This record gives sequence, C-alpha cells and structure tokens, in this order.
Amino acid sequence: MSEKQKNVLGEDLEECSNNPLTGWYRDGCCNTDDNDHGAHTVCAKVTTEFLEWLKEAGNDLITPHPEFGFPGLKDGDGWCVCASWYAKAVEADKGCPIFLKRTHKNTLKYLSIEKLKKFAIDLS
Repeated sequence: MSEKQKNVLGEDLEECSNNPLTGWYRDGCCNTDDNDHGAHTVCAKVTTEFLEWLKEAGNDLITPHPEFGFPGLKDGDGWCVCASWYAKAVEADKGCPIFLKRTHKNTLKYLSIEKLKKFAIDLS
C-alpha cells in the first residue's frame, strides 16, 4: 500500500491497535481494500456490553481462535470492527467508544460523521 489511507475526518489514518494486532491486513490500522467485504474500518475501544451484544447477534469476538491468530477481545481492547456491525450496534443502542482519527473513511458509507462523532473519544 503506497499511499496513506484517510480517516473519516479526511486526515491520514492513524494506527488502531498492535496489542491485540488488528486490521484487515493485521497491520494495526483499519486499512481496507476491495477484498474486505466486511469493511473492517471502525477503530473501536470495545466494551463488555458491546462484545456481548455482538456475540448474541452472531458475531463472536470474545472467543479466541488461535488457528486464525485471533486472541479474543476483552473490555478496553482496540479493534477494527466491521462498519456494518458497528452500524447495527448503534441502531440497537449498543455502540461503544471509537477513535475517529483511526477510523477509515469508508465507514461513512455505513454511518454519518454526525452519528460517529457521538461515540468519538478522540475529539478535543
């Protein structure tokens, strides 16, 4: 990837998490491409409530899957969450805190910047 990808604010995308290592490319950033059908673009600081809601809704991010290098998530972890799942969580009033500077611009196809700002923890 030669050109730096952009965040929802139109700035260079910042790193989301290296511990656990996240991202479609497992590079710590919520970068994406046309093969990423899940749009792993929202940099979330996951909460227990959010993770439990996701699991009940059919997207289990709690259970470790070492065969895929997935440690399982816990409260406070940073993770590139699928934009469609995050949009569903927001609709269900289960959205968790997110970092706008670390969230890829493609997220705007799923949620407006106004909605995203309501969950932002990196706006001063």
